[in-house]
Amino acid sequence: MVNPMSFRACLLLALTCTLGFAQDVTRVADVIYAKHDGVALTMDIFTPAKPNGAAVIKIISGGWNSNHNGINDGGWPKHGFTTFVVVHGTQPRFHIHEIVGDLQRSVRFIRAHAAKFGIDPDKIGVTGGSAGGHLSLMLGTRVLPANPKSKDPVEHVSSAVNAVACYYPPVDFLNWAKEGDSKEGAGPLTVRAPAFGPIVGTAEGRERAGRDLSPLYWISDKTPPTFIVQGDADPLVPDSQARRYHARAQEVGVKSDVLIRLGAAHGGWVEMAEDNVRMAEWFALHLLGKQPAQAFTYDVHSLPSTPAPAKAKK
Repeated sequence: MVNPMSFRACLLLALTCTLGFAQDVTRVADVIYAKHDGVALTMDIFTPAKPNGAAVIKIISGGWNSNHNGINDGGWPKHGFTTFVVVHGTQPRFHIHEIVGDLQRSVRFIRAHAAKFGIDPDKIGVTGGSAGGHLSLMLGTRVLPANPKSKDPVEHVSSAVNAVACYYPPVDFLNWAKEGDSKEGAGPLTVRAPAFGPIVGTAEGRERAGRDLSPLYWISDKTPPTFIVQGDADPLVPDSQARRYHARAQEVGVKSDVLIRLGAAHGGWVEMAEDNVRMAEWFALHLLGKQPAQAFTYDVHSLPSTPAPAKAKK
């Protein structure tokens, strides 16, 4: 349960950033959304001068590792979105199923305090890349319902998000590049085994963890609109992952749009700036009803990519 005095004190420490962020964006740092196992989990909140009433949750995660280094607003406030940059517990101390639970709480925390943050509790989007993309999809597909009988008021609201836009997310741990290849040692169930915990020590446990933690198997007609951007030359996450997500979304009749960047690897292409704008349009459409200049296709489509220029060595 959040201490109201601590929460108010944190708000009083709001600072307008002078380095690395727009001058008209107000930042509140280190807002605690959960405490357990001797750890306080935090988020930074970036509020634009003219908020549009919608929120974007940006998950900081790479390989299910998360830290406060390099926290930034992702450019979302310049589009009017109040942005919540969330840090989660890092594997292997915290396993992926625990991380998902903590992030579900972060959504509940934001929704429970929506009035204080100046957002609509039913206009919450989520974004991330790689492991952050996977966790974004987990929030989109696995929802904790409101529990009005809980002693914790944060649990009186649900963990549902209303739109997802993410980069190169793992979606199916059981079938990585091809059907059944996880049994041959392909994918994170093997190469990132500590992140899943002891459960993956047996074949039965691997099957259970792979299914429970794969967004693909939780897509339903309640899943929010989802936009995925993926490179077809990604050495870490095969583009078949995004394609498989889209196929399943079509089966259940929920909105899904996938952009495949031809020749792109795991990030670092020139057009990512364009893709970020397109994601902002996705959130504006599905959270605010604002029509984009170019309609979304709700299909899998491809565009070429240009590798980012190499940085000069110092």
